[in-house]
Amino acid sequence: MATPLDLQEQEQLDELKHFWKNYGNLISWVLIAVMGAFAAWNGYGYWQRTQSAKASALFDEVERAVAVADLARVERSFADMKDKFGGTLYAQQAALLAAKSFQQQDKNEQAQAALTWVAEKSSDESYAQIARLRLASLLLQTRGYDAAMERLSKPFTAAFSPLAADLRGDVLTAQAKPQEAIAAYRDAWKNMDETNEYRRLVEAKLNALGDDPKATLAAAGASK
Repeated sequence: MATPLDLQEQEQLDELKHFWKNYGNLISWVLIAVMGAFAAWNGYGYWQRTQSAKASALFDEVERAVAVADLARVERSFADMKDKFGGTLYAQQAALLAAKSFQQQDKNEQAQAALTWVAEKSSDESYAQIARLRLASLLLQTRGYDAAMERLSKPFTAAFSPLAADLRGDVLTAQAKPQEAIAAYRDAWKNMDETNEYRRLVEAKLNALGDDPKATLAAAGASK
């Protein structure tokens, strides 16, 4: 004879069977999806670690080639880096390093190409801005004034905007536009920290153009 507990257990079992009949497939597919996503996430993490290790090894190759000034190796290893690991920060670091090596060997075209790639393709805004500044400086040296100003006219963050203003001043000076150059140098000088040694260089540039930024600042304060 069935006890009340037996009957209660049977009812619960029947309810469970009914529930599983109605929702079992859905639950199974949800579990499969969750487990699949978990496996995919672990797999992606492993892939990222593997890619990072490979990119690091190839960056080391670029670094070694730069150290011995082997431009053929620099070009080859940097091309491999762009092709295989172009989305990594290692590739952007390698581009900046390769550009410096190219420039030191008067390979300005290759240097410009490497810097342009970082400026336009970098996923890291800081690297992109550094590349734009260096590219503008290189263009200034090769008298590409309009192209340099185009690079410097794009927005920069607070950390880089004084350097961009200083470079604009250099380009304007080279173009024999002293008043515009003074305005750019003043902007750079004003936005640099007073303890920044580079600020003294900007001040020297202003002095050379007949402008004293400290006197201008003092006069502006007195007029308020």
